[in-house]
Amino acid sequence: MQDVAREAGVSLATADRVLNGRAGVRGVTAERVRDAVVRLGYRPNLAAARLARGETYRFCFVLPVGTNVFMRLLAEQVSNTASWLAANNAYIDTLRVDVFAPETLASALEGLVGHYDGIAVVALDHPRVRAAIDDLASAGVAVVTLVSDVPSSHRLHYVGIDNIAAGRTAATLLGRFAGGRRGTVGLIVGTPALRDHAERQFGFTQVLAGEYLALKVLPVEESLDEDERTEAIVARMLRDASDLVGLYNAGAGNRGVAAAISAANRADDLIFIGHDLTDDTRRFLLRGVMDAVINQDAGHQSRSAARVLLAHCAGEPLLNEQERIRIDIFVRDNLP
Repeated sequence: MQDVAREAGVSLATADRVLNGRAGVRGVTAERVRDAVVRLGYRPNLAAARLARGETYRFCFVLPVGTNVFMRLLAEQVSNTASWLAANNAYIDTLRVDVFAPETLASALEGLVGHYDGIAVVALDHPRVRAAIDDLASAGVAVVTLVSDVPSSHRLHYVGIDNIAAGRTAATLLGRFAGGRRGTVGLIVGTPALRDHAERQFGFTQVLAGEYLALKVLPVEESLDEDERTEAIVARMLRDASDLVGLYNAGAGNRGVAAAISAANRADDLIFIGHDLTDDTRRFLLRGVMDAVINQDAGHQSRSAARVLLAHCAGEPLLNEQERIRIDIFVRDNLP
């Protein structure tokens, strides 16, 4: 900024007023400053400006408890993101909560009012949770929903994939892999109360019902993202549905699905589509137990949530294209 002021022949204070859009500068003088900016290629260092102003922000990431492997990866990435944020004068705390219990999650969010500038939460779409998010927003706390959305709340932004599109993608993959076979298809969700799981279920059944009429979806099963419960569900499906062609697991619990398929010696003929590239799903793909994984980048989601909160609190611009979370599809042959 000193270089800009010198180039334009004005004081540092005048250059600062022009660059920050404040009044009190004659038009011809402001034009000289803007010309100097163009000639010098000046770009403000936003992090340095925050540091100079002594601005600090504190964020809380509310993540699920439990054994969900993807959520463990997300927690690790949040920890990595905290190091980057610290250099920008912003700090992260992590709170682990049972997100399947709406009263518990809502109470945890209510307890954060007045303690943080921004919250990122893996949210349950429930009236109590929506009300808690709205109370945070009313108190001036920016709320970002992460992985699972609550669109009717006053949340600032949703960071995650298009889950209806993810479910539709799973159905297209399974339908094409089936190659014209007739039979039934198993569908498992962690809980329909999580909007990401409900939207995946909707997208999946929409495509199968409209485009793959030879495949009939069995009644949806609820696993609560628990491996043992998921294994029991799949074992029962394999026992009761002699014409079972494939399985789509819209949540976690892939270890349970793989264990039941392997125990029944059905890996060669049963199509298995699931979510999130982890050490487990990578191994299942390589062994032929799993056919495709629909992935969302945990690191991208963590960094995006942090960027959205920081930009909002600091009043800085956001590159929306940078914050779009892609749907990745992995099979055995394109594993990174």
